[in-house]
Amino acid sequence: MENKKEGCNYCAGPDSLTGAMLKIADLPYSTVYLLKNQLYRGRCIVAYHQHATEYFELEPTEGAGFFADISRTAHAVYNVFKPQKINYATYGDLFPHVHVHIVPKREGVPHWGVPFQDEPKEFLSDAEYAEIIEKIRAEL
Repeated sequence: MENKKEGCNYCAGPDSLTGAMLKIADLPYSTVYLLKNQLYRGRCIVAYHQHATEYFELEPTEGAGFFADISRTAHAVYNVFKPQKINYATYGDLFPHVHVHIVPKREGVPHWGVPFQDEPKEFLSDAEYAEIIEKIRAEL
């Protein structure tokens, strides 16, 4: 990562994020993480590989590459979990770094038809996280 910002958890790397997420893979323009809260099985974050807080800060080729990484990740998650729909979300109020939530959803799971929430929480065993990571990594 060439452009890092001090105090940014994404720029600090995977060790600063282990309480909330686990690294899956590095892609050309991003790093993909698996959220530890797996209420939405397969929920990931695709974080841009350099520090930026807004999409307009990315050069056009970087933006296109980043969105290609998002699409590639969503396709991998879709292939593994076969959701009815994948939701995409960009926030950044609390973690000001360009990143996108990939949220597979289906009827019968909380919050169908409305934006995803972080409650209730569903945590897995280390073995279950490892299995999901390997499945997504294989699809990437």
